[in-house]
Amino acid sequence: MPFQCHFTGKKTTFGKKRAWRGQKIVKGGFGLKPTGISRRTFKPNLQKVNCLLTDEKGNTTAKRVLVSAKAIRTGMVVKAPKRKYAYTRAQKAQA
Repeated sequence: MPFQCHFTGKKTTFGKKRAWRGQKIVKGGFGLKPTGISRRTFKPNLQKVNCLLTDEKGNTTAKRVLVSAKAIRTGMVVKAPKRKYAYTRAQKAQA
């Protein structure tokens, strides 16, 4: 399972971390120069969530997937009930 959100597609991105050295020109120096440039990763806030997923045929199944916190907050995720007796009569008829 890749480290990627199931709904939004957010995944790890890459960037650079810079260390600056020198004195500012305003303070009488020659300016700030980047001395250490190293690679770093930006990881999304992903959570493992039991959610209800619908396949091509229209069947709904509970599955554990990685979901970003933004997708949970905006309501893209329909969480599966924690216990079997939480299902409604219509959901029992489907299963």
